[in-house]
Amino acid sequence: MASSSRRSDGRRVSSLGARACGGSYALAGVEILSSRVLVRPTDIGRSLRFYEQTIGLAIYREWGTGPARGVVFFLGGGGLLEISGTSLEPPSPAIGLVLQVRDVSATHQRLSEQGIEVDAEPERKPWGLIEMTVRDPDGLALIIVEVPPEHPRRRGET
Repeated sequence: MASSSRRSDGRRVSSLGARACGGSYALAGVEILSSRVLVRPTDIGRSLRFYEQTIGLAIYREWGTGPARGVVFFLGGGGLLEISGTSLEPPSPAIGLVLQVRDVSATHQRLSEQGIEVDAEPERKPWGLIEMTVRDPDGLALIIVEVPPEHPRRRGET
């Protein structure tokens, strides 16, 4: 049986969530208002230069100076990437950042011209996307993806 409680604004929340009660999202869950990916690099200056100058991400907001500096970049499609703080540990190989571009070949050429080493050359994957992989200065995998015109994603099928 569903239980209910009251939110701080006095609204009743059912453990079944809003969908079971005819709403559009689950009030019983965590209500996410915005999000971003946080990367804590080993050298913040080097990583900020990489994402801004090499990759070409636009800045959404920034604060602080020197090692206390932080920057949030636009990733496109509403995504945000925050580079702030530092870490002595490299990123986990289980984590990667997927970045969709219009043209993987042009991106490959641009990054190669800037001296960025390519881990995986552009290739069409079995799922139909064209992908390549590069790494940020700390080794975080950046999977660069192109959705070809004939791919079902372009037609809203997947």
